[in-house]
Amino acid sequence: MTPRQRPSRSDGSGVRQDGAARGGRLRSGAPGPGRPGETDAGETDTGPAPSGAAAQLRVGVVGCGNISGQYLEACRRFAVLSVEAVADLDGELASQRAAQYGVPRTLEPAALLTDPAIDLVVNLTAPSAHAEITRAALDAGKAVYSEKPLATTRADGRALLEAARRSGARLGCAPDTFLGGALQTARKLVDDGWIGRPLAASAAMLNHGMEHWHPNPDAFFQPGAGPLFDVGVYYLTALVSLLGPVAKVAGAAATGFPHRRIGAGPRTGERVTVRTPTHVTTLLEFADGVLATLVASFEVWASELPRLEIYGSEGTLQLPDPNFFGGRLRLRRAGAEQWSDVPLSHGYSETARGLGAADLAQAQLVGRPHRASGQLAYHVLDVMQASLESAQGGQRIAVESRVERPAPFPLGLADGDLDS
Repeated sequence: MTPRQRPSRSDGSGVRQDGAARGGRLRSGAPGPGRPGETDAGETDTGPAPSGAAAQLRVGVVGCGNISGQYLEACRRFAVLSVEAVADLDGELASQRAAQYGVPRTLEPAALLTDPAIDLVVNLTAPSAHAEITRAALDAGKAVYSEKPLATTRADGRALLEAARRSGARLGCAPDTFLGGALQTARKLVDDGWIGRPLAASAAMLNHGMEHWHPNPDAFFQPGAGPLFDVGVYYLTALVSLLGPVAKVAGAAATGFPHRRIGAGPRTGERVTVRTPTHVTTLLEFADGVLATLVASFEVWASELPRLEIYGSEGTLQLPDPNFFGGRLRLRRAGAEQWSDVPLSHGYSETARGLGAADLAQAQLVGRPHRASGQLAYHVLDVMQASLESAQGGQRIAVESRVERPAPFPLGLADGDLDS
């Protein structure tokens, strides 16, 4: 079964949504900064790229921990990105990453953020440092793509949006898995009416935490992390990309264990103090009236609940884990006696961390909105913060921020290609 073809439509972004705007892979050219990406209203500039714009952005990566390898590997797939330097507080680790991935330079973090030969800073530091590093890079006039979450507090998130507006630099943020083949196919199915009008959704992120396999799991159990901020963010971003912004939230939260014991690496046996809820249930009311539930937990040893489902007036769509780019997508329409597997209509179904950064770079060079935007990340942060506040105060909370759904990828993009 493949998605039905319908005439193109626009959701106000100025970008066609039917694949007609496909652009080719950008080839390397003389490096240099592209156009600023934010207008005074905080919206991404969609005007034409300036004449003589560079064919790629020069990238500096700050933070060389576990996830950096996936980013450095993925960046090789996109000619629009050229990784020029890495930095980490652990200089030896930065040097190892540079040697492993052929990165020309290793710098101190502060030096990278102000280096005139860097156009785009990819911020892979710990969540508690995201706001500080991103703010410094934006103030230096750099475009920034940050790992999730955008910040650990609503106030810091708003300050980053303001810093981007003031500097005229683009701000993007993970997760970018909603740009992968599975969720982009799901987006097309929803937009093309395969399940009719979306009515409700359910999402379940259930595991028992990272302390069993991660050698340094401390950060996962601190404010700004936990199951909601660290992994639930993928589910919320997927839901917003498919269904639009969230208007109201009600949450409940608990902590099952005050300490966690490390089970891998040189610190095996050490205890980690838990400082954030490790089981969070959230009721989401979307602006269009769709109701959804999200359970995010580090307390569950095993579960057979589906990761993500959307329920419509004409059928149900079952999606894979939105922490990944691909996976099995199933559809069961009204009256059907069994589920149907849906072939993926879009590419990027393998690991592609950094796809959002590449889309930001391409968008800056051609003058269109980027998809994994600071505005999207801030809205998701706003929702997560509201969920924890609701859990603490026992009241439903209105979400103040709003964001448009990012434009979907067009059909037919080959690996390494990005649309214009």
